[in-house]
Amino acid sequence: MDNTVGSLTQLQRSIITGTILGDGYLRIVSGKKNALLEINHSVSQKQYVDWKYAMLQVICKSGPKARKSNGTRIAYRFTTKQHPELTKLFHAFYGEGKKSIPKNLILDPIMLAVWFMDDGSRCRASDVYLNTQQFAQKDQKVLQAMLAKLQIENSLNKDKKYSRIRIKKSSIPKLYEIISPYIIPSMTYKLGYDPVETCS
Repeated sequence: MDNTVGSLTQLQRSIITGTILGDGYLRIVSGKKNALLEINHSVSQKQYVDWKYAMLQVICKSGPKARKSNGTRIAYRFTTKQHPELTKLFHAFYGEGKKSIPKNLILDPIMLAVWFMDDGSRCRASDVYLNTQQFAQKDQKVLQAMLAKLQIENSLNKDKKYSRIRIKKSSIPKLYEIISPYIIPSMTYKLGYDPVETCS
């Protein structure tokens, strides 16, 4: 494990990478050298944000705070400190100016679990999606190939104007087998342990 002062552990790297695949946002503040990570969810996901903060607290200045945004929506968010390893990830994911998928990225179970907690959804009791509409189709195909390497068969599903990844029913047990050990209690509803989500 990585225990040198100032470095990230492999667990932290995986959580951060899964977050970038999902709702996380890396940026470099004007005039600064290194990137920081912004984590921003609805206040209804408070326990999930608190878990991420606990995992990344060593590179944060202060804890999550609730903040009103977009009309009635209340966000719950925090940012990390600037960090050289985040800068490497920034150049890997934002080298083209917009978030894209590095072709050499290898998904591990924790990355996949965090990505699923960020962007996974379950509809109509048996349909499972990763909401990848933010990515260009070429990046979605890279993500599809990464999932296929984990023996998770998938396809692109049209969601209104954009596409998202649909996990084939035959591969849902495999997906759950990989990620279940890392899904925190407040997010187990995404595995179908609570009422089914709507498909919107």
